Amino acid sequence: MTREVLTVEANSRLRTAEKLMKKNHIRHMPVVDGDYQLVGMLSLNDLLRLSFVDAYGMEDEETIDTTIYSMLTVEQVMITKPRSIRADQPIRKVAEVFASEDFHALPVVEGKKLVGIVTTTDIIRYMLKLC
Repeated sequence: MTREVLTVEANSRLRTAEKLMKKNHIRHMPVVDGDYQLVGMLSLNDLLRLSFVDAYGMEDEETIDTTIYSMLTVEQVMITKPRSIRADQPIRKVAEVFASEDFHALPVVEGKKLVGIVTTTDIIRYMLKLC
């Protein structure tokens, strides 16, 4: 699990979240309120779904994406009530969730407070250490 998690608040602009994701090379970002309570999850795939430019063959994709991202807040696009796991759950349980459900990242919570995130990459790295 990664304990130092980049997060965004629900009222943030999508452009802000996109910049953070690109700058830090991450694909999933928990959405929290002021008390670090988990309220949603935003993924790079959520942002890509908004990008309809390729379907219409438009040339200035960056400008159009920037305009779309500037118009919307994270709350309008995020997954509400995201699937999460408790910090005390075993790695096997996390792997079972990844294998049976369509998730690649799970916020880790204690109560409703975000304390970390675990991704499929984290599981792969853990398995590689065992080899």
